Amino acid sequence: MAILKLVVAFFLSFGQIISPLFVQLTKGEDKFFEEWSTETKFTQESYIELEKNPNEDFVILNLTDIQLGEENVFGDDGVYSFELIRKLVNDVKPDLITLSGDNAWGYISYLETIELLESFGIPWAPVMGNHDGEGTGTEFWAAYTLSNAENCIFKFGPKDMGYGNYIINITENDKIIHTLFMMDTHSSGNFEVEGQTVDGYDHLWDNQLDWYEWGVNGIKTLNNGKVVESTVFFHIPVREYIDAWNAVSINKTKEKEFGEGDTKNESFLYGDIVEHWCPSPVNNGFFKLCKDLDSTKTIICGHDHKNDSAVMYEGICLAYALKSGFGSYWIPEMMGGTTLTIDGEVNATLENHYYDLEENNWDVTDD
Repeated sequence: MAILKLVVAFFLSFGQIISPLFVQLTKGEDKFFEEWSTETKFTQESYIELEKNPNEDFVILNLTDIQLGEENVFGDDGVYSFELIRKLVNDVKPDLITLSGDNAWGYISYLETIELLESFGIPWAPVMGNHDGEGTGTEFWAAYTLSNAENCIFKFGPKDMGYGNYIINITENDKIIHTLFMMDTHSSGNFEVEGQTVDGYDHLWDNQLDWYEWGVNGIKTLNNGKVVESTVFFHIPVREYIDAWNAVSINKTKEKEFGEGDTKNESFLYGDIVEHWCPSPVNNGFFKLCKDLDSTKTIICGHDHKNDSAVMYEGICLAYALKSGFGSYWIPEMMGGTTLTIDGEVNATLENHYYDLEENNWDVTDD
């Protein structure tokens, strides 16, 4: 039955599948990107604006690594993944849905995932993961398809930075109260490490760091010279995720309270590390830049499906979002979604929302 549904969906969606590839072939990609340099003036056209109700919290629901493929989008993995997402949206009632990469694996799975997210009728903002260009011909296909969804506020962003680097400003009474930087950490590459060339995952490029600094300073200028607190969403973690975990010496086998004394710079917030971290083999300096600019207080990533930790490290919270779909590998204890809530005092609070498979009668087998 799942195979039949896939075949039918392919023929019904043939136009949606072919259109981005035809556009890429005939028109090229450049027209979809923004011209940008460090000399570009930062204006209201440089970002997307979402208004917070002064009488309510602004709730952001982050999903990550849904990662359904063509082989399972119409099977139990797909059914229960979409049910999980519907439960999350119904329970937390978000004002915005963000996706921190590896959104789907294939043409039909991408279109089905987009259809689900569109059905909620609220804005949603994805970033690319290292697998988003796989199974879809090109990463441009995924980016183009996302940008044409009615409620998706994804933007291609500046040229030569990957796909999907854009800024969302949350405002209240016409004042910017929080910024979201959505950034593409790309896929993989070759890197020089201690005189040797090694293969590994990529991360932000130098021009993306320049763009991020331009954005922080531009928003500061619009805010009468005051830095606005921000959160960064991307897929692949920075290397400081390892440093942060090691700094607090967290180990679930030890009964110990962490964060006694100086809880600002190095403290355990919640969660665990089950699989080894998978950042780039080189440090691109982004974390240091975040510290220097003093805007970003939270970084949210995906990528490592069996990690759900949040650690406060040198004044910045480094958090893994919960895996939100049954595509690829996963463990039952770490399935759900993550919220970032901005309250009336402009405090941003993280929370993981776990969903029990047995309680929900989800008959799926973990890897």
